[in-house]
Amino acid sequence: MKRNSEKKVSFFTKFRKSRIFWPLIALVIILIFDGIYAPGFFKIGIVEGHLYGNLIDVINNGAPLILVAIGMTMVIATNGVDLSVGAVIAISAAMGAVLINPAFGNELISNEILTQNISHTPLPLIVLANLGAGTACGLFNGFLVSRAKIQPMVATLILMVAGRGLAQLITNGQIMTIYYTPYFWFGNGFILGIPVAVYIVIAVVIAATLLVRKTSIGLFVESVGVNAKSTYYSGISEKNIKLIAYTFSGFCAAIAGLILSSYAHSADANNIGLNYELDAILSVVIGGTLMAGGRFSLMASVIGAIVIRTFTITMYTVGVPANALMAAKAVLVLLVILLYSDQSRRMINKLFERGKRKKESTDA
Repeated sequence: MKRNSEKKVSFFTKFRKSRIFWPLIALVIILIFDGIYAPGFFKIGIVEGHLYGNLIDVINNGAPLILVAIGMTMVIATNGVDLSVGAVIAISAAMGAVLINPAFGNELISNEILTQNISHTPLPLIVLANLGAGTACGLFNGFLVSRAKIQPMVATLILMVAGRGLAQLITNGQIMTIYYTPYFWFGNGFILGIPVAVYIVIAVVIAATLLVRKTSIGLFVESVGVNAKSTYYSGISEKNIKLIAYTFSGFCAAIAGLILSSYAHSADANNIGLNYELDAILSVVIGGTLMAGGRFSLMASVIGAIVIRTFTITMYTVGVPANALMAAKAVLVLLVILLYSDQSRRMINKLFERGKRKKESTDA
């Protein structure tokens, strides 16, 4: 019995010290509040064979943020930051929308596009151009950071400012309306009642996890984040590692742009992906990845993004207006900073150790 209890204690201790512990605690607290304040929050129904409900919306609508947070985790782990992901989303969405309908705004190149769901470009080429545009933006950021030696915040700020202008240039400053129904599948489609966006997120998470945990790339990323010079002298090209991280971030933002433009049936260069860089950074911080770089956890960042999305829906449920949502998020940021401070960690660890000693004394 004593061995089993020791195993349970050690498992709980390891779990408590893992990076997913506190994000899960935050998520559970928010869900408990939702269950008390709005008991119908957890209701899940089926309409025309499709699942719907707040919990489904959290995952479905949070899919773009989860994708951006995965890419942002890799960048922050290298002791960098990517402020351009929102603009990259806009560029990616604009590229796809223009290829579907080369006319501007609500104009149509032909009435057949509206009546027969005809695209000017085949769907596979649209998706490739969409992903290629975002990946190229990430490659550009990576080149500035790794080769030009520009500070990450400044380098990505360039594309953050110029990116939406580039997206407006692609769309001629108009909101591009999309009429091509097959394109809507990425943001509005369902497979076995579950949104397609969820499957896309699962595929990216699995692929990224295998990449960073089953190959040496994850170790190299953490090494660069801890000490780039030591990594270089160890024979590892820290330039290439940073280039890969920023390129991957652009790729993830491109997938998010594909889903968002598909869901909204349009590409608005001014608003699509707005403030996603802030939410992505917050998701990564909630996931326990330090802004100074080093060790990271993709799953913790995924849970952090779900926390952000759940918190947003909770605020809307409570009745917080959209224009006050940023203030509510600021409170969440403050709580996260206090929770992850050294003083809070010491106090919580002392409480757990005290409880552990009491349990051991009673067992004895």
